[in-house]
Amino acid sequence: MNNLVEKVKSLFAEGTVKLAIGFEKGNHGARPFFCRNMEDAGRLIWDEYCPNNLAVYLTKPELLGADSVALVANLPALRTILQLASENQLKQNQWIILTQDAQGEIVQFANFEDIQIYMADYLVTMSADNRLLIEKLQSMTREDRWQYWLHEMSKCIKCYACRAACPLCYCNRCIVEVNCPQWIQAWSAPLTNMEWQINRVMHMAGRCVECGACAQACPVGIPIHLLTLSMAEVIRDEFGKQPGDTGGKGNVLATFRMEDKENFIR
Repeated sequence: MNNLVEKVKSLFAEGTVKLAIGFEKGNHGARPFFCRNMEDAGRLIWDEYCPNNLAVYLTKPELLGADSVALVANLPALRTILQLASENQLKQNQWIILTQDAQGEIVQFANFEDIQIYMADYLVTMSADNRLLIEKLQSMTREDRWQYWLHEMSKCIKCYACRAACPLCYCNRCIVEVNCPQWIQAWSAPLTNMEWQINRVMHMAGRCVECGACAQACPVGIPIHLLTLSMAEVIRDEFGKQPGDTGGKGNVLATFRMEDKENFIR
């Protein structure tokens, strides 16, 4: 019996939880698993092939009840939890957060502050592949970069899988569903698709945990994660803001400080 299975079984045996969200082996790799009893806990797995950001389930009202829910979190999910906590979207007593450390031991966090301390050793880093792609885009002229994104957005079918996969898209009513006034056209076309993605990226400014769930969910392979990654880098450079900062008050685009840089004003 592995450490994770043993821990989750003990939570069920103690009556601490009625549901544990983790990973199980699927036909094409690991997949999310909703474990509802001690007998099924043996199906839980944890390895490098468990990349999904399970924190996407944390804001689903249908999962919230009187009982606590355990969630097995990888590093992007832990970062998401901190960001959601900073936005007052989570209650500590509703969730039991577990992770597996580098030594293979299961860590159960007592509170959000414990997660913050744990994550201090895991700064946000961009993969070499994504770095190369962003540098390639940045080396383009503005006109060539515009044409590149127009071409990519022409593939979009407006399925909003990127929104569904993002653990920080939790608005009760998304801007694309508002029709009085109609902010974004409902049909799929390169410019309206671009409008949707620009709105999405601006909404994620200073909040994106760089898990890549949006790009993984895209059925037509648009590298939309490059937009949020680029925005996250700008926010870090200009404002020193990292996602998951529970001490920060307000999001980057909703706050103002006298010492903010204004050299972008022409």
